Amino acid sequence: MLGEFEYLLLTSAARLREDAYGAAIRQEIEISTRTPCSIGALYTTLDRLEAKGLIETWMGEATAKRGGRAKRMVRVTGEGVKEASAFYATVMNASRGVPWEAAFEQAD
Repeated sequence: MLGEFEYLLLTSAARLREDAYGAAIRQEIEISTRTPCSIGALYTTLDRLEAKGLIETWMGEATAKRGGRAKRMVRVTGEGVKEASAFYATVMNASRGVPWEAAFEQAD
């Protein structure tokens, strides 16, 4: 099963589609979670997901905007889609019927 950060990375890459690369994925995760995303954690997780066959990466064209550096482009594979879908379904099933608002009010 995927970890939470792996799921966030796959979801961000899928949302960005052909514009999915390291910095854009990082920004997408930070917007979604409203927390900073470590660039080291991002690239370590990209490597792990690629080793699992859940994403493919390649080096894009170098751009002047990036000081002549190339982007590491990311694409979610079919297996990545299956794993992310399974993670989402598991979270939804585990959450079904949990009255979070009422539980939170009782915790105060």
